[in-house]
Amino acid sequence: MRTQNMNRDWIATARTLSEALPYLQRYTGAVVVVKFGGNAMGDDEAMSQFARDIVLMRQVGVNPVVVHGGGPMINELLGRLNIESNFVRGKRVTDAATVEVVEMVLTGRVNKRIVQAIMGEGGRAVGLSGKDDNLIVCEPDDPELGFVGRPTELNVQVLQDLFSAGIIPVVAPVGTGPDGVDTYNINGDTAAGAIAGALKADRLLLLTDVEGVKDTSGKVVTEMTPSDVRSMTDDGTIAGGMIPKTETALKAIDQGVRGVVIIDGRVANACLLELFTEHGSGSMIRSTSLPPLGE
Repeated sequence: MRTQNMNRDWIATARTLSEALPYLQRYTGAVVVVKFGGNAMGDDEAMSQFARDIVLMRQVGVNPVVVHGGGPMINELLGRLNIESNFVRGKRVTDAATVEVVEMVLTGRVNKRIVQAIMGEGGRAVGLSGKDDNLIVCEPDDPELGFVGRPTELNVQVLQDLFSAGIIPVVAPVGTGPDGVDTYNINGDTAAGAIAGALKADRLLLLTDVEGVKDTSGKVVTEMTPSDVRSMTDDGTIAGGMIPKTETALKAIDQGVRGVVIIDGRVANACLLELFTEHGSGSMIRSTSLPPLGE
């Protein structure tokens, strides 16, 4: 005979799973684009935890797309190769030599590490870049910045085909030019927003190294409308590095994304907290004209 005392933590875990049921039902079949980057990419345990969350999302019927950055890894290799970086108005100029390094790091080292992490947690994943099947076609964002691209055309059929096969796409933000020859470096948030917009995703999750959008008192704003974002930008409450993230969010919403959430990726299980719990995580931006998911 085998006996054991019920542990309070076990009971709490079962209760959490039970409370997650309506959210699991709500997101069945939903497309969720996740922009992954920051410190978590350089930490093995954080990478494994992120991969486990993505695999769980796929297991319960969500169609996740991972779009990643890789700035620190690019800087490291540029330094080792003694390739000097030039800047215009605080932005790196991506010349022909630099874009070769960008493509090498993003589509090789970083992309495959994420793919391996997802597969290590029992998922199926395929790594690709915006150049594959013309997923992302770009034009120069600013001629002074060289091969920095702005997405103009997206062919998301390849992602939908992977969804149908039960495979998680992992996308490196490198695109092709309209001539099909040049290679362009794309800001990771921008690439994630463009993909989310083309897929009409239910959620775009932007993982960052901050808690979310904060008001003038320093408190995280949990829910915002596009008009709230514009007002907070105009009065200077939203400033610095948060401006391009909220701009990406507004553009994605304009393209049909149901909601964009700016999340602190340093928090354990941040994506699961946002999708499958009542209180969510970070700052949600969504249009009031769209009904909640599931209605």
